[in-house]
Amino acid sequence: MTDVAFYHLTRSPLEKALPKLLEKTLAAGKRAVVIAGSKERVEALATLLWTYDQDAWLPHGTAKDGSAEDQPIWLTVADENPNAATFLFLTEGADSAHTDDYERCFDLFDGNDADAVAAARERWTTRKAEGHAVTYWQQTETGGWERKG
Repeated sequence: MTDVAFYHLTRSPLEKALPKLLEKTLAAGKRAVVIAGSKERVEALATLLWTYDQDAWLPHGTAKDGSAEDQPIWLTVADENPNAATFLFLTEGADSAHTDDYERCFDLFDGNDADAVAAARERWTTRKAEGHAVTYWQQTETGGWERKG
């Protein structure tokens, strides 16, 4: 059973939330796979992880970089785990048929997009029916996270 956490982005976009969650992932000694919606988005996220904070560094790679097994964070459009990650990040409505292969799954969705919210609700129902432990997190006014329900 995987812990699946749904992150309802209401106050900041994915570009602000994802790097912070990945920092915590690496600080915990974990590896991550991040599945994005397109190859262009993968490259944009790769650039973001180099530039989001001049005092931070998140080692990562993409298919363009190669050597997946050496990358603590792997950015991809494919439902794959080539870096033996234990944490899975789903963005922009991406989904995985292999959620149960991970220790934790983070499903980040845009709370300002009605279609994204509806799709997240469907994924919640599916994950719960599969027997995963699901939790819901909403952004607070201060930019932190609060567990709801």
